[in-house]
Amino acid sequence: MSTKGPALFSNIGKKATDLLNKDYSTDQKINITTNTETGVTLNSGLVKKGGLSCGDVAAQYKYKNAALNVKADTESNVSTMLTITDILPSTKTIASVKLPDYKSGKLEVQYLHEHASFTTAVGLNGSPAVDVSATLGTPSIAFGAEASYLTSSRVFAKYNAGVSLTKQNSSASVILADKGDSLRGSYLHHLSKLNGGAVVGEVNRRFSTNENTLTVGCSYVVDPETVVKARLNNHGNLGALLQHQLTPKSSLTICGAFDTKALEKNPKFGLALSLKP
Repeated sequence: MSTKGPALFSNIGKKATDLLNKDYSTDQKINITTNTETGVTLNSGLVKKGGLSCGDVAAQYKYKNAALNVKADTESNVSTMLTITDILPSTKTIASVKLPDYKSGKLEVQYLHEHASFTTAVGLNGSPAVDVSATLGTPSIAFGAEASYLTSSRVFAKYNAGVSLTKQNSSASVILADKGDSLRGSYLHHLSKLNGGAVVGEVNRRFSTNENTLTVGCSYVVDPETVVKARLNNHGNLGALLQHQLTPKSSLTICGAFDTKALEKNPKFGLALSLKP
């Protein structure tokens, strides 16, 4: 698919959101990935959250421009997703379903153009939800919007709009979401003093409750195999993590969460181990 134009609407502000949220978890996780001689990639995962444990097994098979993903978990759910790229030039088609809820089937088509990107997703049931998004611009500046329409009740479940500005070492975005009830602005900047790490700030404003949330974070590259991240918001929630590459594809992540306004509470810790060949 072409990548010379603007990204999909879902990618507006994604770099800042990932730095502030990705890999932060107070659960205990382990993921093991293996490859078979037939070209199938198998992934086994186990998560312990509190006193409860759950797991899943996933398989992926790729052939030319198609990929089939199947995942089964300990709650008897089976998810299937088929992705085909370039059925038509610059398009990606995704068909998915989660059993036993056969009404959860969805068909999505993505189209990337030099100056625009579009997505359309339709539920495969009698009264489907229809999701659409569009982004116009360039890889440097883009304007976009998305909406979800429920055909059963003939109402819009959501409609959001946003703008993003991306430079070589920085990116900024503003998104009006929740049917105009919330406004989120973020800014990310890579700094050489952090060895290629970055600083990020995000402001969330909810108009209905007059509530503001300010979150700041940073990442520091200790060495080519080790990254340290931290985040803090104005409610006193502090998070930190250390991620170390055991091998080029395997990693160990240690995460902690603290409430600086209630130090009498025990901090929470998480551990994630990902092993890949």
